[in-house]
Amino acid sequence: MEAMRLAGALRHPSTAFVCAIVFALAAFVFIRGGVAARDQLAIAGDPVKISDQALDRTFNRAVAEREIRAALASGDIDLAQSFVALAADRGVAIDPALTDKVGNASSKQASAANTAGRFVHGLWTGEPTDLASLAGTAFGDLFVFGDIRDAAREGTRYLTGESYDPWILGLAGVGIAITAATYATAGVTAPERLGLSVIKAARRTGRLNPVLAVRAAREVVKVEEAGGLVELAENTGRVEAKAGTQAAMDSLTVAEDPQDMSRLARLAAAKGGKTRAIVKLLGRAAIVLTATALDLSAWLLWAAFALLGFCSACKAATERMTQRHILRQKLRRAREAELRALALAAPV
Repeated sequence: MEAMRLAGALRHPSTAFVCAIVFALAAFVFIRGGVAARDQLAIAGDPVKISDQALDRTFNRAVAEREIRAALASGDIDLAQSFVALAADRGVAIDPALTDKVGNASSKQASAANTAGRFVHGLWTGEPTDLASLAGTAFGDLFVFGDIRDAAREGTRYLTGESYDPWILGLAGVGIAITAATYATAGVTAPERLGLSVIKAARRTGRLNPVLAVRAAREVVKVEEAGGLVELAENTGRVEAKAGTQAAMDSLTVAEDPQDMSRLARLAAAKGGKTRAIVKLLGRAAIVLTATALDLSAWLLWAAFALLGFCSACKAATERMTQRHILRQKLRRAREAELRALALAAPV
């Protein structure tokens, strides 16, 4: 009995109408998802728009103050300044006391003695951590001292059978060639020279993404010259020039192929000192979309199924209403015929 009632309810036109409404709502949701995926794909080649869209979803006062405090706690004044600049650019109000704390820490770090010490550290070790130490590293590399130092150190380790870094050895060799070209061209290749110093430092400190290193090496082999590596160095130098040394190092950490560094260079050209905060907060998502053409196709496919279901439900509802109307007409005519027959059979 219950099964018969359920079957009758399922065959009722109102059930088909409800299904039609559900399918229509689902189609609306899927179509909206498809439009959003299409809009994302439209900005796939613009890292500035990609990062702005991601920041709209993730960046607010709580995030800004949390990151600034974390940067100050770790002694990373450059990162704290980058987040302060990003908050100001996006109109996010932060605690004035926190801003003053960043300013005081920056003034202390910029003292003459501190700057000179960091310059010497970068010159001697080739491991820059800020603009002053990078100036020391670049100074050493520009006068070939740094590249000769690294080539001699890694070459000696190779010849004596010790563990050596082939990347540092290769970068030192390319650096000597680029330095010669810098002198020959009166500084035209200076961005590549500076970028190569940053790449070498990132490799030495473990901040060069291994995936990027492998892919860059493959491109070098593919073109049978150092052209791909020089382009990577040029883009790294562009990031450093616009956003700072640490931003360039962080970019080398998140980039997975040389094209990523080209996108990051475009981002740095537009965002300047805010680049490091963006890269720290978003990672590679600052320049690469998660949505793909496959996502758009999936949304549209589900929308098509929902529309098909809507049409089928509307058709079923129309057929059931028509059928019920016809049955009611037949029953009415049958009752009228029965009444006429009774009237004729009644005695006069």
